Amino acid sequence: MIRYFSFFILLFSILSCSIAQQQYSTKNKKAIKLFEAGKKAPGETIDSETRGPNYRQGIKLLNQALEKDPNFWEAHMVVGEFCEYLGDYECAIEHYKKALAINPQKNTTGSTYFYLANLQQAVGQYEDAIKNIDLFLQFKRANPELIKRAYLIRANSEFAIEAMRNPVDFTPINIGPGINTAQPEYFPTITVDGKTLLFTRRIKDNRVNGPFKEQEDFFVSHLNDKNIWETAVPMPKNINTVNNEGAPTISSDGRELIFIACPNLEGEYGHGRNGRGSCDLFYTKKLGKRWLDPINLPGKVNSYHWETQPSLSSDGKTLYFIRGIKGRGNRKNSDIYVAHRNDDGTWGEAQPLPPHINTPDQEESVLIHPDGRTLYFASRGHVGMGGSDIYVTRMDDNGNWSKPENLGYPINTKYDENSLLVSPDGEIAFFASDRKGGYGDLDIYYFIMPKHLRPTKTLYFTGLVFDKDTKMPLGAKFQLIDLKTGKEVIVSKSDKITGEFMVSLPINRSYALNVSVPGYAFFSKNFDMIQKENQDAVHMDVPMTPLTDNSPIVLDNVFFDLDKSNLRPESYVELDKLVEFLKKNPNIKIEIGGHTDSRGSAERNKILSKNRAKAVYNYLINKGVLPSRLSYKGYGASQPIYTDKQIENMKTEEEKEKAHQMNRRTEYKVVQ
Repeated sequence: MIRYFSFFILLFSILSCSIAQQQYSTKNKKAIKLFEAGKKAPGETIDSETRGPNYRQGIKLLNQALEKDPNFWEAHMVVGEFCEYLGDYECAIEHYKKALAINPQKNTTGSTYFYLANLQQAVGQYEDAIKNIDLFLQFKRANPELIKRAYLIRANSEFAIEAMRNPVDFTPINIGPGINTAQPEYFPTITVDGKTLLFTRRIKDNRVNGPFKEQEDFFVSHLNDKNIWETAVPMPKNINTVNNEGAPTISSDGRELIFIACPNLEGEYGHGRNGRGSCDLFYTKKLGKRWLDPINLPGKVNSYHWETQPSLSSDGKTLYFIRGIKGRGNRKNSDIYVAHRNDDGTWGEAQPLPPHINTPDQEESVLIHPDGRTLYFASRGHVGMGGSDIYVTRMDDNGNWSKPENLGYPINTKYDENSLLVSPDGEIAFFASDRKGGYGDLDIYYFIMPKHLRPTKTLYFTGLVFDKDTKMPLGAKFQLIDLKTGKEVIVSKSDKITGEFMVSLPINRSYALNVSVPGYAFFSKNFDMIQKENQDAVHMDVPMTPLTDNSPIVLDNVFFDLDKSNLRPESYVELDKLVEFLKKNPNIKIEIGGHTDSRGSAERNKILSKNRAKAVYNYLINKGVLPSRLSYKGYGASQPIYTDKQIENMKTEEEKEKAHQMNRRTEYKVVQ
């Protein structure tokens, strides 16, 4: 549908006032009688097709009045208004032009030029829109509210002309019959592996009250080995209800879902759900293969206003969403808000994004990419093609958002664009459209995202947490830290039934993984998230050692300078985790062991390894661990993971150096 600013109420009040205060421009009594009947028709009868005011009947009567007198100025103005209500902008433009041609002097405030320019912008007549806006701005009695809008219409038209001269690459492809049907499909969300797509579909449902018998449900499709989306299936009945569910966001691992639900005519949300406002966000979690019953999103996000269109960050700690603000007059307004997850799983007070992103008009369809720094959204208040366009903004290292950038033509057009979804690798974007050639109504399409609009490329990191001895899957808390910045990137949990976890991480960075499970020794590992050719993911098995087992555990994220025993600062995060582990298990004693590779003299290696173990020992004591629970020992090169002979037989220098690095390690083991 074509976009436009809504000024109908203001136009009708101005027009009604002018008609009431002066005589009609025609003397034809039959024309006046038909005009009066046509003007009243929308409020007296219902349109059988739209189920709303009968503007069609009004237009029919007004056109009969114009047959009696083609120069009936007021009839042209009201026909233009009614056509605008129905979305027939070509009709409205035609009649506003005729009204201006008949008697431009009646346009004392220039508002007709404004309405005409607004519609010309909506249908892509940008040069004409600029011409009529410039005429409107010459009127000294022009409405101040319309003047503000006029400058945006002019800026939009200028932008659109330039954007169409410099189009971006855009070839949309229908995602296929596994997802798209004759019914509308929209609001897609995807897991970080790119293999599970969840979306909203509007379906017929005879259980629904009202004339249309329609409601919204969630459907899920999986990408098969042939890169084809399989036939989508509905979510379970405890998620899909007879009421509307829509605008979902799925967590990176596909195990958490946040979505919008709104009350029915009786004020009920369905399936025992309780709401706080007109529309609320709800939360559900998947355990194994079972989805739990949704609950109102815990915390302070939901309010008296309506909340919708959530987007969950890949680390699960930040939620962006749209809040519609009640009580702001007749013009619709909605803004982008952000909330952060507390340690107990509840959500804190939401805050709006800054005013250079949120405008006095509508912002909607917000998406935070898995890189955590690139935000896509739709807006009617920024300069664009004229109405709802899609924009991108990026967060810098200080947490500040850049000036929004329009995605350009023909991604944005004179039609409404929203609901953009960008794949974790940033190369593919999905959106909903009712363009010709689809399966019917709104379909989901995809296209190759132009390079300059892409986010930071991310891969997905998967893991399996299990008991080292029994191989039983474990529910574990895991933490990922960027080794360069020392900042915590992700804190999450593995599925307690399957032991699996999956998260998205930006490429070309080094990370530390820390895993803890009650009754098990602390696990750590570091790795580089560097993309290799045709690689989408990095996988790591996480074998957890029971506390009853005295096997050594490598502290993989403890680092020393070359040939020195000084702890590097990036080691502190891991050692603090070890302190936390010891405090939670006060009866455990551990031995800290230092190891080196075989290069250098045996005596020097022994001293170096002992001093490194002692450095860890001293750190733990300084953090409050009793010395009686600790001991340390330097093993030098006496207990290698790889022997010299094994290293010698390795093919590349890179493999050999990695083996030496694994031999240089700090460990701990539980002692009796």
